[in-house]
Amino acid sequence: MIAAYHPLPVVMLETGAGFVQPVQPLAERVTIDSPALEVMTDLSRMSAVLVRASDTVAHARERMRNRGVRMLLCVNASAQLEGLITLTDLVGEKPIQITQSRGISNAELLVRDIMTPQARLEAIRFDDVIHARVGHVVASLKRAGRQHALVVETDSRGVQAVRGVFSATQIARQLGVTIQTTEIAQTFAEIEATLSR
Repeated sequence: MIAAYHPLPVVMLETGAGFVQPVQPLAERVTIDSPALEVMTDLSRMSAVLVRASDTVAHARERMRNRGVRMLLCVNASAQLEGLITLTDLVGEKPIQITQSRGISNAELLVRDIMTPQARLEAIRFDDVIHARVGHVVASLKRAGRQHALVVETDSRGVQAVRGVFSATQIARQLGVTIQTTEIAQTFAEIEATLSR
């Protein structure tokens, strides 16, 4: 049976060859009344940018820079979501507070030290996004005071999975306007830090 098949021809891999990654074409321009799906990064069509919670903050910063994103999903060795980390987390007060309180260097600071843990993450249901408009997403980001929103879907076994991500920066680019959201302090330490500035 195998004799009916001939080996495929091979070529030498050229210097500088890259690799294909999934690309989700986002609508270049949208309006506030456009379907919300037109501004959602759909993780079924585009790979999520990941970092391990055990990685250094320096590695996370470099990963963001190299991939051109401002948020990374933090996963464990089993690829389960442990949290997320944003550019705001990296450049805010939290890294300074932690290094000073623990007496460690910036090089020792880990993603898990400053990420928002999974237990504190809110998400929007994919079923709600399907019928929503861009304006609904913008209103949700503003109400939450966040630059990003996760979108989750639940499978037939009742298990949640992150299906997509909304980014205020991406939406603003597609709308051709500026979207102002303000990060909201969620812990007493963050509130105290904000008040002491």
